[in-house]
Amino acid sequence: MEQHDRYIAGVPCWIDTTQPDPEAAANFYGDLFGWEVERITPPDAPITYYMARLRGGDVAAIGSQPEGVRPAAVWNTYVWVEDADETAAKVGAAGGSVLVEPGDVGDFGRMAMFADPEGAAFCVWQGKEHRGATVVNEHASLNFNDLKTRDLDGARSFYGAVFGWEVIHGAMWALAGYGDFLEQRRPGTREGMAQMGAPERFEDVVASVSPIEGDQEPHWGVIFGVDDADAIASRAAALGGKVVVPPFDAPWVRMTVIADPQGATFTASKFVPENKDLGRAGADAISSGR
Repeated sequence: MEQHDRYIAGVPCWIDTTQPDPEAAANFYGDLFGWEVERITPPDAPITYYMARLRGGDVAAIGSQPEGVRPAAVWNTYVWVEDADETAAKVGAAGGSVLVEPGDVGDFGRMAMFADPEGAAFCVWQGKEHRGATVVNEHASLNFNDLKTRDLDGARSFYGAVFGWEVIHGAMWALAGYGDFLEQRRPGTREGMAQMGAPERFEDVVASVSPIEGDQEPHWGVIFGVDDADAIASRAAALGGKVVVPPFDAPWVRMTVIADPQGATFTASKFVPENKDLGRAGADAISSGR
């Protein structure tokens, strides 16, 4: 692990969205979040990939879809691993499937795409030059990754075998040792969380998990931190997006679910400490909307 790394194996480290029209998506998210968007692939490359940055720090990316793939816009979650090929073997042994075999992405790193036994797709990233997102947990950056599943017991078994995750408090993926890593990087992390009233072992939390009902497909979703969920919802609609779930209050947050103009959904969440004791009505709204 390099000295400046923000991630250890088993921690979500990156997100990107694949889009039928990546240039239009770059314009939408640039306007919505104030991202500085730069195309990093040459004009004659078989795929298009835009890097999105805040104050020069990598925050997310926008890419085109591989040839022959059914047009669909989605957000993708990447989990940091030490060895993508070894992880592929773990996925197979745990009942998952390999959607994209491990392969090098130039000098940036090595990636693969898998599906869990329910079909929820996710990616892994074995970093080389690209070390994951450098701006997180602030306005217009990644705040959380969330698995929507119908089979929590099955998900617990699968992701436990692949990444060493466990479910705590019924809705959070925890990775033993992650809190130690955070405390080493930012001394006082545990004390700050305790003073805020965070639940036990929150420093070990790497993602969330929640049930879905109806005809939704199991999937991984992304949650962006924002300064104002209501303003983001209004701005997204003005830019041609759709507000799937209007802004609402939930424990610790005020949030909204949005679909971009090409259909990729995401959640925008404002941290509201005074909401910490609210019930689960808001969480139920999210389950029905994402």
